[in-house]
Amino acid sequence: MRTRRERARAPQLYALSVAEARELDLASIRDAGGTPEPVHSVVDSALPGSGLPIRVYRPSERTDLPVLVYFFGGGWTLGTIDTSDAVCRRLSNLVGCAVVAVGYRLAPEHKFPTAVHDCFDAVLWAAAEFGTAIAVGGDSAGGNLAAAVTLLARDEGVPLAAQVLVYPNTDYGAETDFDDPFLFNKTSVAWYWSHYLAKPEDGFHELASPLRASSLAGLPPALVITAEFDPLRDQAELYAKRLSESGVDTTLSRYDGMIHGFFCMAGDLEAGAHAQEEAAAFLKARLNA
Repeated sequence: MRTRRERARAPQLYALSVAEARELDLASIRDAGGTPEPVHSVVDSALPGSGLPIRVYRPSERTDLPVLVYFFGGGWTLGTIDTSDAVCRRLSNLVGCAVVAVGYRLAPEHKFPTAVHDCFDAVLWAAAEFGTAIAVGGDSAGGNLAAAVTLLARDEGVPLAAQVLVYPNTDYGAETDFDDPFLFNKTSVAWYWSHYLAKPEDGFHELASPLRASSLAGLPPALVITAEFDPLRDQAELYAKRLSESGVDTTLSRYDGMIHGFFCMAGDLEAGAHAQEEAAAFLKARLNA
């Protein structure tokens, strides 16, 4: 994958305008994601009140399906519900659950904590609409938002069955030496944070940096997936360690040789498909417990 990117000489997203980066990001994800699987039904809708776009995937006509609320990645700046379409379809089929993809509002137009509260509102809607077991998940910034939502859900008394955090951002203050010019690197991370935060000190709030939360006790069982060649690897693995130390049933799974974004590259990378299968097995066990 790195060799392919070096040969293509594709520009880093942080070298583009936000509009250009959004277009290129979606195109590259679609190219690497593989052919989207058919599911029983896909319905585009909107959250009552806010009108935020949501997409509901169902693997069958059952009305009592458990639910995964999924948040796409893109550094809180890029992405739409189309970004996670292939992933949501596959997870819905593998888990046998409904999947709700959430079109939360993006930065820089909408700064922290807008996206966090949009995502939590979607979880509240799903809880009321489905009335069954609910899990949350997401990749990269979506993993960050899923982690933040679990903190809000715990404090608001909203029960969650599980969380799947795929190479999540967990700490604004984390440092990394990973600076490969052809891959997602420390400059990429800084670029996204610069769009997301209205002021740097907001980055140290626990809903922006869940690793800095005073307590992680009482959170739902977690699967944390990381990639070896990823500037977010160490902070994600530290978060998994803190979850475990706080009494949370936690599984940490590092994919050696992989880069940031591999989870959504199931069409190009066998490891991406395996990681999706691992996430599905974890969710199936906990949503049907």
